[in-house]
Amino acid sequence: MTQAVIFAPLVPLWLLWAAVALALAATLIAAWRGLSGWWLRGLAGAALCLAIANPSLQREEREPLSDIVLAVIDDSASQRIGDRPAQSEAALEHLRAEVAALGNTELREVHLGDGADNAGTLAMAALSSALAEEPQGRIAGAVLITDGQVHDADRPPRLPAPLHVLLTGHAGDWDRQLSLRNAPAFAIIGEPVTLTLRLDDVGAGVQPQAQIPLSIAIDGAAPLDFVVPAGQDIDIPVTLPHGGMNVLEFSTPAAEGELTDRNNFATVQINGVRDRLRVLLVSGEPHPGERTWRNLLKSDSAVDLVHFTILRPPEKQDGVPVEELSLIAFPTRELFLEKIDEFDLIIFDRYRRRGILPDSYFDNIRAYIEKGGAVLVSAGPEYGSADSIYRSPLGAVLPGQPTARVLEQAYVPQISALGARHPVTEGLADLYPRSDGASGPGWGRWMRLIDVVPAPGAEVVMTGPDDRPLLMLDRVGEGRVGLIASDQSWLWDRGFEGGGPQLELLRRLAHWMMKEPELEEEALWAEPLGQSLRIIRRTLGDGPGEVSIRHPDGSESTVALTPVAPGRFEALWPAPDLGLYRLSEGGQTAVIAVGPAAPREFERTLATGDVLQPVVDAYRGGVMRIEDGLPDLRSVRAGRLAAGRGWIAVTPRGAWQTAEIQVRSLLPAWAFLLLAALLILGAWLREARR
Repeated sequence: MTQAVIFAPLVPLWLLWAAVALALAATLIAAWRGLSGWWLRGLAGAALCLAIANPSLQREEREPLSDIVLAVIDDSASQRIGDRPAQSEAALEHLRAEVAALGNTELREVHLGDGADNAGTLAMAALSSALAEEPQGRIAGAVLITDGQVHDADRPPRLPAPLHVLLTGHAGDWDRQLSLRNAPAFAIIGEPVTLTLRLDDVGAGVQPQAQIPLSIAIDGAAPLDFVVPAGQDIDIPVTLPHGGMNVLEFSTPAAEGELTDRNNFATVQINGVRDRLRVLLVSGEPHPGERTWRNLLKSDSAVDLVHFTILRPPEKQDGVPVEELSLIAFPTRELFLEKIDEFDLIIFDRYRRRGILPDSYFDNIRAYIEKGGAVLVSAGPEYGSADSIYRSPLGAVLPGQPTARVLEQAYVPQISALGARHPVTEGLADLYPRSDGASGPGWGRWMRLIDVVPAPGAEVVMTGPDDRPLLMLDRVGEGRVGLIASDQSWLWDRGFEGGGPQLELLRRLAHWMMKEPELEEEALWAEPLGQSLRIIRRTLGDGPGEVSIRHPDGSESTVALTPVAPGRFEALWPAPDLGLYRLSEGGQTAVIAVGPAAPREFERTLATGDVLQPVVDAYRGGVMRIEDGLPDLRSVRAGRLAAGRGWIAVTPRGAWQTAEIQVRSLLPAWAFLLLAALLILGAWLREARR
């Protein structure tokens, strides 16, 4: 219980002070004039001023409050290395017992995980949040149970009590770290790009090693093994194998005795882009679609187009002198023997055999396809004739055999059941929906179809009248071929009856022939969405099975896929940790990194108190290694050193809360007036006696 005198003036404060000043002035004048009762007059004025101030006696009943000790437990990824979880649990149990033994003290526990977006261990932010939830007057101390690798140590909160660190790990730990110093976001396919890596062995018990094995794998393929020096930057030239996203994985095997192998690998995702798409367009004869093909290819600035039209075949003899001809000779040998491998795509547009290209050249084109080249044939009536290129050695790899029948009738091209699942034609109908709202594409009609019989293994993705094959695709060796059994696609470009998606169809055809990963019929890939993965499986077959996922720590899980479109199956899967995940299903594999392969938690894994030592010193606390023994918990006065050999301390705060308040006036108002009157009367009598 405490008592105190409080004042509640009956008039404004300025008026009270004016009254005090007036009483004081009157007393001084009386003393100056030599009145014998001047001091009685002063006491009377004081009594009147005290009455106006309205003094009261306040009695307060207080209840003591317990002190609070904050414990921030680091449960981040680096704290799950070795026996650190057991050390943390033992330290927490010991702290609970020590706090309970102090009496009138409570322990508040805050568990801390990995920071969002690979921010690392944000222990200071967690401590600030815990402080904000508790009264500052009750905080007696704070203890961090961590490995010391805190990534926001430069932002400590204002703590009104000592701060201590109980350090997990061991002083003799050592670790091998692989770090990626430099990597571009984009690279040109076929051209080497330089990446910079570094391998370091750090720690007290490190065994220096001059050469360390290093493996490099692209998109989960078989790795290439090297031996590289330790402790210095290493420049590694890498050539991307395909367009789109390429996942490069660098790894070194775990060494005996090292702390963890989670930072023994690194990944980088580089987007492969083509410098130029080199296309050879060979037109057999002028026709309305020739200009359309040329315009479509020239409209793309990334396409280098070489276009030849056979206007004067060798058999044409009209007597015109050669020196007066303005036409150039067709460089057949240069194009089809010497430089054929420089082209990414060869297009034959209504080309017929006229003796310009001998069979040996067509045989070389076939070999070009088998070695990874791409050929697209846009067929007209000549494809079913005796001069058809199908009658050459190239016919062995073309996806359709002509029957010599040409259908001259109007029809709307349709996407086949297989084409609805094939990435080249999937969703094309949605680009030009029918205006009447009915199902099917709202495309314009074509007027001609070359009747062909699909080759074994060829994929018919578009059809004409009576479901006859219109667009066929096939794989030959390492290359790809395509056949459009009509020369009427130019009608779409001219907008006939509304036109159609000719530009998009050609783009997809070219990219499929270039083996772009996003247009593969059988593919498995994943897209990171924050710390979740959107797993996508494309297939032309029946529904796929469950996808097997291997986690960064070596554990595995499976996830079932849900159909979202014909031939497309997806699942959204939350990744439990940052790192590299390997996916597999039905012979298809994929590698995806959620955040960096070695998260920020594993950039530095050795337990150390150096990071937090300046913060702890500012609050007169201590850093203690758990392996050296758990410290006792004591109480010290504020401002005293709060840590010593084998002990740490908190500062009791003596906080309390008010349970009851009683306020009583010192004297009633009439008593003050009576006292003042008696004093004035006494002063008058004393002065009258003189």
